Amino acid sequence: MDVSGEIQTGVMHGVNKVRLAPVSEGGAVIETKALELHADDPASHLDPSYCGACYGAPAPQNAAKPGCCNTCAEVRDAYAGVSWSFGRGENVEQCEREHYSEHLDEQRREGCRIEGGIRVNKVVGNFHFAPGKSFSSGNMHVHDLENYFQGGGGAEHTFSHRVHHLRFGPQLPDDVVAKMGKKGVMAWTNHHLNPLDDTEQVTDEKAYNFMYFVKVVSTAYLPLGWESKGSLLDLPHELIELGSYGHGDAGSIETHQYSVTSHKRSLQGGSGADEGHKERLHARGGIPGVFFSYDISPMKVVNREARSKTFSSFLVGVCAVIGGTLTVAAAIDRALYEGTQRVRKMHQG
Repeated sequence: MDVSGEIQTGVMHGVNKVRLAPVSEGGAVIETKALELHADDPASHLDPSYCGACYGAPAPQNAAKPGCCNTCAEVRDAYAGVSWSFGRGENVEQCEREHYSEHLDEQRREGCRIEGGIRVNKVVGNFHFAPGKSFSSGNMHVHDLENYFQGGGGAEHTFSHRVHHLRFGPQLPDDVVAKMGKKGVMAWTNHHLNPLDDTEQVTDEKAYNFMYFVKVVSTAYLPLGWESKGSLLDLPHELIELGSYGHGDAGSIETHQYSVTSHKRSLQGGSGADEGHKERLHARGGIPGVFFSYDISPMKVVNREARSKTFSSFLVGVCAVIGGTLTVAAAIDRALYEGTQRVRKMHQG
């Protein structure tokens, strides 16, 4: 969600969910599956005249058959539409047919990794990972947390996590990063552009919240000679597409970099004395999860490489020094001559 009022719930386009085995079993990848907004309909084999009940809730607007809830997902959407907790789907025909609770138990001990990309507006906003079905209640964005807190099966989930890689905009090629990182005093790498890479946070509490506050700045790197190509097709660096790196080896680089600060707290509230801040009291309540609050700056940082002095400017400087020296010497000579003449006249008079 962002300050323009746009909310994207359950973002799925361009996002993959990777199922991971428990850490005790090595954490290997079990399955990688793209999360599709319009996946195969699990109710396609049913009688065309079938119209499933929504169990007291109005049918969701995105239902495949208007006025009906023919799948477990549509019943969950119907419950979310009226801010009802859904649970495990017991005694719900559609969920029992699709073995919803069995799938929950099967995957309860697993971990997961989310990979992919989402498109956001260039305004202040946030994206987050939180458990349960998301829905809006009044002006609040909330999640159905019943299954998350209920646990069971000897497995308790928390939001311990590792950020393998997070960037804003396309990735720069490694050879370009390596080449540019060798130039100048302010050498940089991909870690300078994406400081959250390989960040890891661990907690034993289920009701725990991690927040990252990200300040994103558009950045251009202009090496020597990037503009001196003499072609009508050359463009100013401001018009080069993000992620491009210009005209071969001498081209400009357009990217984003960001700085980040982080905060974490228990949703139970309490003192921050354990963290070394006795004066701090954590607020009570909230949604467990990992939140990224971003602010995209309207400013742009341009790092332009330039020679400290050319040979021609050196010659100009030498001539200026010589000319200045001669001018001062002439002034001193004139002053001494005038002074000598005046002293002579005084003695003669």
